[in-house]
Amino acid sequence: MDMRADVLIVGAGMVGSALALALQGSGLQVLLLDGSPLSVKPFDQDAAFEPRVSALSAASQRILERLGVWDGIVSRRASPYGEMQVWDGSGTGQVHFSAASVHAEVLGHIVENRVVQDALLDRLHDCDLGLLANARLEQMRRSGDDWLLTLADGRKLRAPLVVAADGANSAVRRLTGTATREWDYLHNAIVTSVRSSQPHQRTAWQRFTDTGPLAFLPLVRDGQEDWCSIVWSTTPAESERLMVLDDERFCRELERAFEGRLGTVISADPRVCVPLRQRHAKRYVAEGLALIGDAAHVIHPLAGQGVNLGFLDAAVLAEVLLSATERGERMADVKVLSRYERRRMPHNLALMAAMEGFERLFQADQLPLRWLRNAGLKMVDHMPEAKAVFVRQALGLTGDLPELAKP
Repeated sequence: MDMRADVLIVGAGMVGSALALALQGSGLQVLLLDGSPLSVKPFDQDAAFEPRVSALSAASQRILERLGVWDGIVSRRASPYGEMQVWDGSGTGQVHFSAASVHAEVLGHIVENRVVQDALLDRLHDCDLGLLANARLEQMRRSGDDWLLTLADGRKLRAPLVVAADGANSAVRRLTGTATREWDYLHNAIVTSVRSSQPHQRTAWQRFTDTGPLAFLPLVRDGQEDWCSIVWSTTPAESERLMVLDDERFCRELERAFEGRLGTVISADPRVCVPLRQRHAKRYVAEGLALIGDAAHVIHPLAGQGVNLGFLDAAVLAEVLLSATERGERMADVKVLSRYERRRMPHNLALMAAMEGFERLFQADQLPLRWLRNAGLKMVDHMPEAKAVFVRQALGLTGDLPELAKP
């Protein structure tokens, strides 16, 4: 007999788990499935940092607080930052952003993705939501008014509404033939954690180099502020060269590329190299189908905004579904789901376009463009009101916010 649910969420990563929790207690039968065991290991405060981190905005923090997850994050490990320093390595332009400019305490928190994931799973295991671990999706087709999903072990699931939260290489998106626009940046990102001789001062640092942006994101362990997560975007040839260096030589190269802003790079954890590709679904919704998070859009890691967009997707979709249910509407109706798309797609596209513009501008080698970007950085740095607008947007204090994210 087929397992049945009102809402079937494929992918129990950060965004899919957040959506499930946002629907908890609604009366809807929610089933969350994932190919992983969905287990949580005890957190070791002395463990090395996970290489993948996110810069969680204040809006994401509010969502996670209201889902009962934030305490589980900070009890593990979270690193607040209140300043951001950005400069052009090919010139003299720079700009400084501060949370204090809008009377806020922090700009955000740098958190390991595994920490966020485990805190979400802890909360999920305490709820009455349906969880299906070790469930790998193999087939998916329409069956009357429902979707019929077949798993690798032969089990079959049925639901009128399926939400794809299964990441950048979404199986749901592939199996449903959802079209995307995508292109390769012809860059890779090297990510790891490093220790420096000088404290990071709870500041996010970003230098634009000739081959791509280099970010030092502040991490805190045992009260010590000498660790940073790095995201180094560069050409495939250069990333290949950097990946084969021994730790000592890599640290020297990194220190030179960062202009020694935090003194000597003392040590580096194991490195991971990730190809950079931008992808955006042409539609986020169809009859009985919605895409959220990386399944719908993948952006350049320039500002660490990917997961923040995903949390807002989840909060808006939950709001749309709950509102439709209260009004007695069929929530799988594409007209209902389009309300989610109308609210999220313009915002996501705007940020993607901005990140693309920044990426292209700072890689441009022509002298007029170099002059333009340096002049622009200097000008913005002397415009407090313009900087305050940027900070408010980064904090999630503007725009069409869902209730879960509102101050």
